[in-house]
Amino acid sequence: MNTIKRNFDQDWQNKYRDMIKTPELAVKDVKAGQRVFVGTGCAQPQALLNALTARKNQLSDTEIVHLLTMGDAPYAEEELSRCFRVNSFFIAENVRDVIQEGLGDYTPIFLSEIPGLFMTGQLPLDVALIQVSPPDERGMCSLGISVDIVKSAAENAALVIAQVNPNMPRTHGESFLHVHDMDVLVPVDAPLLEVIPPEPDDIIKKIGQFIAALVEDESTIEFGIGAIPQAVMGFLQEKKNLGIHTEMFTDSIIDLIESGAVNGSHKSLDRGKVVASFCMGTKKLYDYIDDNPDFVFYPTEYVNNPYVISRQNKQVAINVALQIDLTGQVCADSLGIQFFSGIGGQVDFNRGAAGSPGGRAIIAMPSTAKNGTISRIVTMLSPGAGVVTTRGDVHYVVTEYGTAYLHGKSIQERTLSLICIAHPDFREQLIKDAVENKYLPKSMAKLEGKTLVGPPDFKSSFVINDGTQVNLRTMHPTDEPRVKDMFYTLSQETIYYRFMSRSKKIQRNEIQNFVFVNHRTEVAIVATVPEAHGEDIVGIGRYYLNEETNFAEVAFVIRDSWQNKGIGGFLLSNLATLAKRNGISGFTAEVLPTNKLMQRVFNKSDFKVTSQLQEDVVSFKIEFLTVAMSI
Repeated sequence: MNTIKRNFDQDWQNKYRDMIKTPELAVKDVKAGQRVFVGTGCAQPQALLNALTARKNQLSDTEIVHLLTMGDAPYAEEELSRCFRVNSFFIAENVRDVIQEGLGDYTPIFLSEIPGLFMTGQLPLDVALIQVSPPDERGMCSLGISVDIVKSAAENAALVIAQVNPNMPRTHGESFLHVHDMDVLVPVDAPLLEVIPPEPDDIIKKIGQFIAALVEDESTIEFGIGAIPQAVMGFLQEKKNLGIHTEMFTDSIIDLIESGAVNGSHKSLDRGKVVASFCMGTKKLYDYIDDNPDFVFYPTEYVNNPYVISRQNKQVAINVALQIDLTGQVCADSLGIQFFSGIGGQVDFNRGAAGSPGGRAIIAMPSTAKNGTISRIVTMLSPGAGVVTTRGDVHYVVTEYGTAYLHGKSIQERTLSLICIAHPDFREQLIKDAVENKYLPKSMAKLEGKTLVGPPDFKSSFVINDGTQVNLRTMHPTDEPRVKDMFYTLSQETIYYRFMSRSKKIQRNEIQNFVFVNHRTEVAIVATVPEAHGEDIVGIGRYYLNEETNFAEVAFVIRDSWQNKGIGGFLLSNLATLAKRNGISGFTAEVLPTNKLMQRVFNKSDFKVTSQLQEDVVSFKIEFLTVAMSI
């Protein structure tokens, strides 16, 4: 393991001795009634805070302003509430109790907009307590592991008191302040605060695996705060040419980079660099980033700017929620009326990723809370719960039961998609509540453990060369007799090509498994032609989603007398439309080498198609093209 390099002026204390004070003397310049900013995360200047709290009897009505802080918060005690009042932009555990008791305050705001409060004077700062590295030969100090809103606070506060710590890494980017931009220097040689990432449990790992399936090669990724985003990194090591543009990261990033998956070669901005505004981890991480040119730290107003984010190539935003209702409203900062965390950068990155070419905005959470006794997917948010990400902004939602894609979906589609990824213990009640609230029709039912969630509005049609109109619609359970009739019209060759078997009969339970689909991970559509008795099924197309890859296996079967009429291509095109609507990356298929008709259907499609002969089958990969969007 490396150690922090001594890349600073060894004579700095003598050179700037007129600015140097002890913590106790430094904070004597703080006056009662002032607004005091405290540095972020693991860069919290603990010695200065302890000295400030020791002056409690002289500092009535002092406001303490900060983002997320990780050290002790001695000022956040009930008995000191007349002396210090907390105002936090993101609620950490160290101040949660005092805020929930109403003795402190929470300011909900997008992380990208906080620096503007300081710069415009809307929230003027009297004092900034920060922590920096010692100055170099040019007098430049690095904010190290926390640039975020700290740089703006230091640039706009009337009085800047800096805890100068030789253990603070010197980070590249816009992390520097000149020594003369600070007013008081307080030498403190102490270990930085450390956060040891918790070992993810099986649920968190499963969620991480599903999220990783949504990350394509050459994507640029943001890892939000929480165990889930950090757990995703363990499943990305086989990816290629990833980039990172994120507000924060932890130790987990080291293994991901060392795996070779990250090189930033396809980033649109800051190519080849890992971009962040702060990090929280252990000494191993701090040593790793010290004077490491592969990492650049920038202020929040750049890193979290939705326009900057949207310019990145395939920006993926990974953030977490506490609760989501069936319409897609995301609560991430409160438990009912109790404020719990904060808005942070979720909306900044969610909107930026949504506008990025090929980008993906992901909200993730376990399906339950309180040891499985409460569903996090709910009919309505808890009374008082705040909406952080609106139903219009939400795209992907991931739990340990799978992925739901909500963007552009109706309320009924959203409801069904979310129920499918809720914990099974709560699905029946969610359906009942959704019907009662008129989100779903009364006809919704359960059948053999599968929720009938077919998209009722899916219909399409086209006319083949002989003038016959062929209609497409969702497969229904009532199609059981028609599917059976169709099967017995198929030639042995067609049966072999579709099922890779030479079965001459089909059991009823096989037919039921074929028609009873859940329309989230399994989608089936039928091609029909009108007949005097109603309609006949002449073709079936379906796909089966592999949630670990976000690719779906696609397959078709067409009556012999209706083959070579363009029905296969029509089925493929419409299945692809449904798959893209569900956020799926593409299709896979296995085709016998002698099945030239099906190979032609795939090769003539408008998608990126690759194939290779593997053993006795031709394996196809059909990738959907991504389209640039604007925010």
